[in-house]
Amino acid sequence: MTTANTTGTAALTTGARAEATIDLGALRDNLAALRERVAGPELMAVVKADAYGHGAVRCAREAVAAGARWLGTATPEEALALRAAGIGPDRARILCWLWTPGGPWQEALRQRIDVSVSGRWALAELLAAVRETGVSARVHLKVDTGLGRNGCQPHDWPDLVDEALRAQAEGLLEVVGLWSHFAAADEPGHPSIQAQLDSFAAALAFAEGAGVRPEVRHLANSPATLTLPQSHYDLVRPGLAMYGLSPVPDLGGPADYGLRPVMSLTARLALVKSAPGGHGVSYGHHYTTPGPTTLGLVPVGYADGVPRHASNTGPVQIGGKWYRVAGRVAMDQFVVDLGGDTPGVGTEVLLFGSGEHGEPTAEDWGRACGTISYEIITRIGSRVPRRYVGGVTA
Repeated sequence: MTTANTTGTAALTTGARAEATIDLGALRDNLAALRERVAGPELMAVVKADAYGHGAVRCAREAVAAGARWLGTATPEEALALRAAGIGPDRARILCWLWTPGGPWQEALRQRIDVSVSGRWALAELLAAVRETGVSARVHLKVDTGLGRNGCQPHDWPDLVDEALRAQAEGLLEVVGLWSHFAAADEPGHPSIQAQLDSFAAALAFAEGAGVRPEVRHLANSPATLTLPQSHYDLVRPGLAMYGLSPVPDLGGPADYGLRPVMSLTARLALVKSAPGGHGVSYGHHYTTPGPTTLGLVPVGYADGVPRHASNTGPVQIGGKWYRVAGRVAMDQFVVDLGGDTPGVGTEVLLFGSGEHGEPTAEDWGRACGTISYEIITRIGSRVPRRYVGGVTA
């Protein structure tokens, strides 16, 4: 069971040490807002990294129920887990893009998973799996338009396209996608954005001139989905935005784009005690009480995904009031200086939520830790239970 609280956010399950509440209704609303923003192109719900810490299977099912026909994963294991959970090819296409030599190509083919190919080694391994299984492949060729990470360099692009077309002529595969990824779409006006748009257009022109007839061309991640309509092509790939966080916080928060954060993280005070002035707190005594005060113990730490960089900076809300982490975040716990306040043991501590009721957000935690909201939500550990509310799927 759950109990009521005063913030308007979902309250902790009775007896829980900590809990991440996942609002699947907000997830569906975010998908609807993104679909309205992009109009024509299809939407790929990116559920890599356990759906950015929200739970891949539940979020994928919810996204498909909301009309998403594409799901995006990084690793083949992520893609295969979705198929094993019953999300079949009749319900959604799944694209997997981060392959390493010796990967489970054969199983991916049998499960009708679309695969990304960035180099000739990958194409060779894929074709060997096709010949072994007798199952033709659905391939998305990825070009490096300037990110300098995965993807085929432009000078190697003609050879990769030519080899893929030869394999297609033999009936071994179908090139169904051409794609790339932005380096700095979250920095509007960055010179790399136009350079990548131009590079992608050139790569498309070459491939299509050579005879590729892709089902989808895709380039736009979350920030490009929100701010670069010229990058939308046939498919957009929102990740962070799907989970209700702004990928361009300097331009606007979630509400400015019709989004609502999906995850809130709550714990429960395990101890409240008085302490004198000059008392060291946590490892290394990097915080010393400035005077007589009360200290509250929060039973989550870096093993749960609370960044150690949140030491002396991370914000929490207790009883409607903000406090900061006092001293170092430890593996299983951290302390807040309550300044003489005396909330009872068991009182809820809201680490982050939607911000609609004055609580800290994942963006606040990112700024406090010198990182980004992506890292805050994806690092919440497996020993923090996820509780799903507002869902339409089991």
